Amino acid sequence: MSVGVGTLAVFSYIDTRVSDRFDTTLLDRHTQLVVGLNVATDNPEALRDLMFDPAYGAPYSGRYWQVSSRDGEIFASASLFGETIAEPRGSPDTPTIWNTLGPENEAVRSVYQLITYEDGTVWGVSVAESQDQLVEERRVTQQSLLPVFALVGLIGVAGSLLLTSVILRPLRKLRSDVAHRWDRDEDLKPSDYPEEVSPLVRDLNQLLGRNRDIVSGSRRQAADLAHALKTPTAILRNELVALSDTGTPIDTAQEALDRIDAQLARSLARMRAMNTAELTHSRTDLSNSINRLTRLFSIMAERESKTLGVSCDPDLWIRMDTQDIEEVLGNLLDNAVKWCRNSVRLAAIQQEGNIEIRIEDDGPGIPEAARREALRSGGRLDTSVTGSGLGLAIAVDLLNAYGAKLDLGRSGALGGLECKVVIQSVINTMPA
Repeated sequence: MSVGVGTLAVFSYIDTRVSDRFDTTLLDRHTQLVVGLNVATDNPEALRDLMFDPAYGAPYSGRYWQVSSRDGEIFASASLFGETIAEPRGSPDTPTIWNTLGPENEAVRSVYQLITYEDGTVWGVSVAESQDQLVEERRVTQQSLLPVFALVGLIGVAGSLLLTSVILRPLRKLRSDVAHRWDRDEDLKPSDYPEEVSPLVRDLNQLLGRNRDIVSGSRRQAADLAHALKTPTAILRNELVALSDTGTPIDTAQEALDRIDAQLARSLARMRAMNTAELTHSRTDLSNSINRLTRLFSIMAERESKTLGVSCDPDLWIRMDTQDIEEVLGNLLDNAVKWCRNSVRLAAIQQEGNIEIRIEDDGPGIPEAARREALRSGGRLDTSVTGSGLGLAIAVDLLNAYGAKLDLGRSGALGGLECKVVIQSVINTMPA
């Protein structure tokens, strides 16, 4: 934009200079006419011989002169072809430049002056030139300079882009290094950046270190809490087994204990994900995670004479912790393998800045009216299959923490449940 404004300013200056030069030339011609009339006041007709510019002799050439006496006599160049040039009001006795009309209403620029000569005669002296000449001169000047300014403009734009790139290069490097720091757990080195950026790098080191401590502490607390609860729940399960051996019914208590474990797992997963999503720039190679889960669940499916088909685009990266996305996909695959009759399909594709994961099965599916409840509370819709019923709810909690979403529908290919996960993708900037 600055180049355009500068070009317009220069063109405006050039137009002004061309106009000034045009007026200066016009004043010079006026001076020539004044000098010529000085020696021909007694015979103004002789001016046609004295003013020997060929343009004065060609009718309507665009260049004219005219002198008028006090008694109304007018002598003019042959180029006026019998017509006259208007004179300004007041008959100024100093050279006056003004715009008026010439022959056939042609727009002209004229210089007029009322002059008293030594012999006492008074004459109005005018020279005029068509404004078309001025316009043409401006056009020619602009056309001749336009390529020069275009080249200068291109050089200026290229220089600005190069300068901007050089200025932003340290910031791009800083952005990349900040993202990689979460993977390498290394401090940024202020000496790797310009002096102006070094204070920012030191502050980022402190901030990133504090965030990592918060995340690590939160995960450690969640793990410690889970570990601390395992012993009491194991004792309770052993007691239930002992009661079962005596013939006491334990089904209700067993189910209640299972739900306690599942609710604790859900709460701990939610707490872990919230801290991780807000305070880190975690990235996960989704393709690698899917391949790892596929090997595990393929074995589980084969044991039950079922099949698991997988289609995954290569090099899919998401901004989500590896443990969290694998827990989401693990829960969804576990449900699909449990509920399917014969087959399960998993597909992961890149689509318009997002990654879409579809897990489908040929089981009974979930009625449309019950899908929202299944996502919200994780209630078990059928008790014939073991489990807590909280797998979907945990998956929803983890995905929501990262701004992703889970939708349930009916599989068009297999006829059972379709779980569709949509996660924003990221570009892999990790060094090879």
